[in-house]
Amino acid sequence: MMPLLPALRRCALGTLAVLLAACAGVEPAPRPKLVVLFVIDGLPQRQVTAYRDQLAPDGFARFLDRGAWFGNAHYGYAFTVTAAGHATLLTGAYPHRTGIIGNDWRDVATGETVYCTGDTSATYIGNPTKPLDGTSPRNLKVETVGDVLRGVEPRSRVIALSGKDRGAILPGGHRGTAYMYMAGSGEFASSTYYMQRHPAWVEQWNAAKPADRYFKTEWKPLLPETAYARSLPDRQSWFGPRGGALPMAMGAAADTQPGPSFYAGLLPSPFADALTLDFARAAIAGEQLGADDAPDILSISLSGHDYVNHRWSAESRLSHDHFLHLDRMLQAFFADLDRTVGRDNYIAVLTADHGFMPAPETSQAQGLAAGRVSGSGLLAQVNTALEAKFGVPKLARSLSASAVLLDRTLLADRGLDLDAVAEVARDAAAAQPQVAAAYTRRELRTGSRAGGPLFDQMRLSWNAEVSGDVQLALKPYWMFGSSSSITTHGSPHPYDTHVPILMWGPRWVRAQAVDQRVEVADIAPTLARVLGIRAPAASQGRPLPIAGR
Repeated sequence: MMPLLPALRRCALGTLAVLLAACAGVEPAPRPKLVVLFVIDGLPQRQVTAYRDQLAPDGFARFLDRGAWFGNAHYGYAFTVTAAGHATLLTGAYPHRTGIIGNDWRDVATGETVYCTGDTSATYIGNPTKPLDGTSPRNLKVETVGDVLRGVEPRSRVIALSGKDRGAILPGGHRGTAYMYMAGSGEFASSTYYMQRHPAWVEQWNAAKPADRYFKTEWKPLLPETAYARSLPDRQSWFGPRGGALPMAMGAAADTQPGPSFYAGLLPSPFADALTLDFARAAIAGEQLGADDAPDILSISLSGHDYVNHRWSAESRLSHDHFLHLDRMLQAFFADLDRTVGRDNYIAVLTADHGFMPAPETSQAQGLAAGRVSGSGLLAQVNTALEAKFGVPKLARSLSASAVLLDRTLLADRGLDLDAVAEVARDAAAAQPQVAAAYTRRELRTGSRAGGPLFDQMRLSWNAEVSGDVQLALKPYWMFGSSSSITTHGSPHPYDTHVPILMWGPRWVRAQAVDQRVEVADIAPTLARVLGIRAPAASQGRPLPIAGR
């Protein structure tokens, strides 16, 4: 083996398998010039198959008919929310390793809110920045595929785009560059974590004000009314005072010109996603992605579906139609990639950051026990039990991500043992009829309750440094109530964990439908293998069986 060692050192991007194949006279698989990751925020797998007969010839169908698709793909952890999912995609790690346990959480010591991508040392470029806005990957504790790639090939570019800051920053990793939609201006902006000034192509794109072309535009259904018989009609009574029906005009009737409310209003529609894809086209041209022999990564997170599903549910006609709009957008984007990058030069992956729970009203109509739980009410029940046992009010400080957080200061002042208090809080939470399971910090740390209901999934959502003290999960079809969402996600149940994993790229991916269970954490090591680099250090996934030609 000694003669191999100098060759291994020289081949910074090579792996042992590639080297041995070369020595044996077998031509190694080429590296793609570009990896394109599509993340459809809030797309449950059930929607991909429900409307398959209504797809365009070369959108989702490119994956389903000519690529590899994994019909039993899941997140392996319990608290399935946007930030946690986006942090997993290119790290191959779940929240217990990434430290991204939710979209936000409470500081264990102070109780102050921590935003997943918050960093007060960085600000948006050319746009105002609020204290809890997402501006950097500082809270992400692990590396991504892009970080590894740029470590061995500095010429490689890693660009991440999203309608949400967390949807761009977390896949972009520590060495990539993130751009996010600014709901106040309709622009895309990066932050001073990445650069002090935008490159010329970004300034030109923003100066053209492309979002303004959708002012007073109508979101119209793509298909005749009869095509939507599989989804719920518009104007359900439980949509609330905002209602919901197509066609839907962008911009309030009284508005005479585009403004912040109009730009924000594009998010629960197809138009913010269209803007994101247009910005991606500009990024490909401006950064010359896929133009040389140093592989690049482009992560595109399309946020609109999540906003639509929160507002009207994944079972609604609006969500059905939005999915079909996404399909046609993908078809057009693929045509542009084929022309500019070259059909044989890139690999495309499509997945989602989480699925979606049916609206409680839909589940109730099917005879299921379902509804909404008051988070403040549950916390009050826990505090009542704690005060009865220890004689101290409000020992439970708040809910933090998917856990009850105890008041460390109050515990110290009263000389109370955290683990003892947490056990009483656990029992009080578990006694609530809508709670499926609850585990304490000590149980999650030691694994002493391994084998308990949902324990493994909940343990993967819990991070010892940043999580609270009693991890919770609700029973199926129950959600914490929200003033802005009629339904949500964030559970360990299949409607939230089951998402698509679709791959295309004939040089690397064999057309096949794979039924075996796989996990979203498998995407990162799969792409690392395709790129000929090591997997991210914290990755816990396994390469998917994609076996190209």
